Amino acid sequence: MSLTDRAIDRIRELILSGQLPAGSRLPSEPRLAAELGISRNLVREAVKALVLARVLEIRRGDGTYVTSLEPGVLLEGLGSAVELLRGETLLELTEVRRLFEPVATGLAATRIGGAALAEVADHLAAMREAKDDVELLNKHDAAFHNTVVAATGNETLASILEGISSRTVRVRVWRGLIEGNAAERTLAEHEAIYRALAAGDAALAQAAALVHVATTEKWLRRHLTGEADAAGALDAAPGAAGA
Repeated sequence: MSLTDRAIDRIRELILSGQLPAGSRLPSEPRLAAELGISRNLVREAVKALVLARVLEIRRGDGTYVTSLEPGVLLEGLGSAVELLRGETLLELTEVRRLFEPVATGLAATRIGGAALAEVADHLAAMREAKDDVELLNKHDAAFHNTVVAATGNETLASILEGISSRTVRVRVWRGLIEGNAAERTLAEHEAIYRALAAGDAALAQAAALVHVATTEKWLRRHLTGEADAAGALDAAPGAAGA
């Protein structure tokens, strides 16, 4: 373990022990270095690393603080990391989504409130209107799923799924660009999920979500050998980067 890693661990220990609780301000750099028995340079490097990890945040003119340490903050960088994955790891991500999202959708069916259900319905209606606009369709597609998972009330689960879905959303954009009937199929799958949610039927909602995710996974398995060429086409496609 490098000296910087050791410094990072020392600061993490202060946070875990409660000496530096969420939202608290770190001591000054000289004081922290003295308390930890390390150089100021190591403190500086450790703080930079923990800022990148969303554990600490620098408030200009005020100091360095421990973040809220909420899942949505700590897992915020997951999507960026996922975007760097290549090859068969894309398929692995889809498999992870298949393991988590159907169960989350079933749970949402037992917990979703009227306002959230109305929001899901709004995104579904927007998808119907945008069925010929791949970019807009996928924007509401992602929002549809985010709203459903958020309805579980499990922020950790929602943060993880949002992070791993960033890459699969781009797959759906690609799919929509090259398969003429993708929009109609996607709409039918989402309508089935919405009906199950509206009925409060957890088993049906889980099954409908599984069918939807499995459709993407099966398609990806068939096209995996041509991923490199297709990824290049995706990156060049209008609106792909914002999917």
